[in-house]
Amino acid sequence: MDYDIAVVGAGYVGLPLSTTFAEAGCRVLVVDVVERVVEALNRGETHIEDVESARWAPLVQQGLVRATTDYSELKQAEAVLIALPTPLSRQREPDLSIVEAATRDIAAVLQEGQVVVLESTTWPGTTREVLQPLLEQGSGLKVGEGFHLAMSPERVDPGREDWTTKTTPKVLGGITPECTRRAADVYRRAIDSIVEVSTPEAAELTKLLENIFRSVNIALVNELAQLCDRMSIDVWEVVDAAATKPFGYMRFSPGPGLGGHCIPVDPFYLTWKAREFEFNTRFIELAGEINWQMPYHVVERAAEALNEHGKPIKDAKVLVLGLAYKKNIDDLRESPSIRLIELFRQKGAQVEYHDPYCPKMKEMRHQPRYMLEMQSIPLEQGISWADVVVIATDHDSIDYEKLVRDAKLVVDTRNATRQATFGRDKIKTA
Repeated sequence: MDYDIAVVGAGYVGLPLSTTFAEAGCRVLVVDVVERVVEALNRGETHIEDVESARWAPLVQQGLVRATTDYSELKQAEAVLIALPTPLSRQREPDLSIVEAATRDIAAVLQEGQVVVLESTTWPGTTREVLQPLLEQGSGLKVGEGFHLAMSPERVDPGREDWTTKTTPKVLGGITPECTRRAADVYRRAIDSIVEVSTPEAAELTKLLENIFRSVNIALVNELAQLCDRMSIDVWEVVDAAATKPFGYMRFSPGPGLGGHCIPVDPFYLTWKAREFEFNTRFIELAGEINWQMPYHVVERAAEALNEHGKPIKDAKVLVLGLAYKKNIDDLRESPSIRLIELFRQKGAQVEYHDPYCPKMKEMRHQPRYMLEMQSIPLEQGISWADVVVIATDHDSIDYEKLVRDAKLVVDTRNATRQATFGRDKIKTA
């Protein structure tokens, strides 16, 4: 075959995955439906910050990677890895339409002996109950005999450098033991450590557990932050002090809400699936409620702080500092900063934002449905115009001591101003 690996989806998961296999010497085909993305990739240009063009271009020049919009080329690959979005519907139920459509296209060209692996995060049972019948019916082949099917959930953490796609252990479970073995052999070409589990359901639930663990613990400190606000206790001092315990404690920090594709979304896959078994995941759902309410808490905290300075929130000038969902990246998926902008506007405030990683923002919003378009404003022109600066993302490139000096009022949701010595009376935590 012409390719060792084909990756369907050139996004935050698919592109780092493709790069990792190509750097291991594998011939990689990338399939994506967005033509401009495909054309740019074939020119050696990337759109994902975790894979810079300087890293991707040599792989293109060496003939190790090529991108296409044509699913029929998948028949020339030994293995097909599906790395596509699995969002929630407006009713907060799993939407597998993108994965299902791609699976039908894969089934139409599936070849005997090929390995197919789902990387997309989803509910336990998706690989067996959704992908397997689509692939078998569309190809006429039987899983475990004509082709091999497995699930290996992605563990991408955008912006992280200490653990990469190559070095992060890969959990994997196949429909049959032979499926597991064949899929593990595929990943061993490029990934340092493979963790085989007995079924795809175990692999699917492993990913959900990882992110539910984080969601629940973040909800705990978010709720504690709200209580500390009422009790006039510095929540960050408490979190820092607790983190000195060398055993039995893991540090989690409060914030303005959850962002990224995983933590705000993944728990709802399990709560949805659990209903099929007449089981209510109350703990998980409560955590979700607390985390989803945090942007409202931040806006209320800013309104209180403005009121203390004799300024109503209506017509107040608000600068939201940081648009990406976490520091030092350009990823806007599920970013709480966008929700903050909406909520401030609903209160009648005039809102601008600054983010060195996100110069422009164009996001479809749904309640009501409209397009939110804004541009980052430069800090060099000063921030004295703003009645309040709300730190939503603590990018390292910001001089927070200068920010506090120049600002009239700061609401800090990330403890970014902890080193500031001048003007601490201007700082309110949230």
